[in-house]
Amino acid sequence: PAEQCKQFKATRSDFGRKMEFKLVPIKPPEGVNLIAGQAHFIKATEDIHEAMVNSVPGIRFGLGFCEASGPCLIRSEGNDEELRKLAEKVALEVGAGHFFVVFIRGAYPINVLNALKQVPEVCTIFCATANPVQILVAETDQGRAVIGVVDGYASKGIESSEDVKKRREFVRGLGYKLR
Repeated sequence: PAEQCKQFKATRSDFGRKMEFKLVPIKPPEGVNLIAGQAHFIKATEDIHEAMVNSVPGIRFGLGFCEASGPCLIRSEGNDEELRKLAEKVALEVGAGHFFVVFIRGAYPINVLNALKQVPEVCTIFCATANPVQILVAETDQGRAVIGVVDGYASKGIESSEDVKKRREFVRGLGYKLR
């Protein structure tokens, strides 16, 4: 929610122009992944919807897209009303031109990323994760821009041989590698 949006005191005034940085935290619900990116043009909402449903049968998702001109509305699509509402809410909090967020259930980002990257309007994928993320937003007198994403937590060390074994077992348990 907007109450959770932390505003830094960091501002920059330069010839009467002002820039503020905001941090928008997003914590996906249990069992839900998110993909955040930037696209252009209003038809991105429908094209991203088509890419999602054509990638994984039975995938459940919600998409929020920040229109950057005209009425500057949050456009949305999806086949899961809860995830669609969540995507609309997050997109509104971020409010950066052409930002989009997709929340997915019943699939992993790896299942849809290539399809999303092939959508003609998609310019950038910032992250694809089930981790809590923080979207770093710069706001000027013109609008907002995503200038970075914090995905998860800082590294704590280098994996051991036991960690390698656990990682490989985990990936195989998901069915992405042969046993």
